[in-house]
Amino acid sequence: MKLTKETLRGVIVAIVTPFRDDYELDIEGLKVLTQYLVECGVHGIMTTGGNGEFPHLLPNERFKVLEVVREVTPSNTLLIACVSACGLKESLMYVKHAVDVGADGIIATPPYYYKLPQESIYEFFKELAEKSELPVVVYNNPAYTGHNITPKLMSRIAELGNVVGMKQSNSDLGQTIEIIRLISHKVSVLTGIDSQFYPTLCVGGRGIFSTAACVVPKQMVKLYNEFINGNYKEAFELHLKLQELFRFFEYEPGYVAPCKVALKLLGLPAGPVRKPLPSLTPQEVEELKNVLVSLGLTVS
Repeated sequence: MKLTKETLRGVIVAIVTPFRDDYELDIEGLKVLTQYLVECGVHGIMTTGGNGEFPHLLPNERFKVLEVVREVTPSNTLLIACVSACGLKESLMYVKHAVDVGADGIIATPPYYYKLPQESIYEFFKELAEKSELPVVVYNNPAYTGHNITPKLMSRIAELGNVVGMKQSNSDLGQTIEIIRLISHKVSVLTGIDSQFYPTLCVGGRGIFSTAACVVPKQMVKLYNEFINGNYKEAFELHLKLQELFRFFEYEPGYVAPCKVALKLLGLPAGPVRKPLPSLTPQEVEELKNVLVSLGLTVS
């Protein structure tokens, strides 16, 4: 599917990267999980993002994950490759691979580690957009990158010809509203925070890049569909029902472990997180299990 402002909408799942018990890639598990998510009706899949543990993947592993997901994902489901890296050269390497594999678009955070001025962040996205043959989604995640893409900066980036969207993972909903006000006529703005899904739709957002959709894809798609069909009360009630699960994905040491444990409890492939990410304590696993049961899910 061609990635455009219009097609970037709905529930884009931030898929985990399944590992075996020896921490190597679980290729068959990745195929099974991808197929499951597609069958549940998600609108798109984002590979090797934070939920996919990209900082702990070698370049050849990032390549392999995208190749496997492309193999399983049908053409009517968006496939967006995360190309985030510490520098432009490495990001462009991932862009080239995404083009070769046949991804529909790319998504990138600003480079992390070094403290960059806003102008350097603009220049990064300008060169990325100019050199990418694929449409670009800008990913703002200041809690993890150390860089906040302000509404003023995003207004400039949105003018770049190849930029079609933004994943806004800043917890400041007021900033999200201001960005939507300034640029929603140019690019599609989606939240990256599960607990802000319904509020973001209410203020003009087009959907979500979601961790929770890995675990409850049908429910997330239903929430979106209820909203766009004008059933706002039903959408709001479903959001509230899912909120306790959403809070688990705001887990202080990192949201990947709760997602992977939930998948395992549901009998889906995920495996462990790679070190040094922490896993859940036995008490936390039990609490998560209770939340899943409260949602009517069958756990093992």
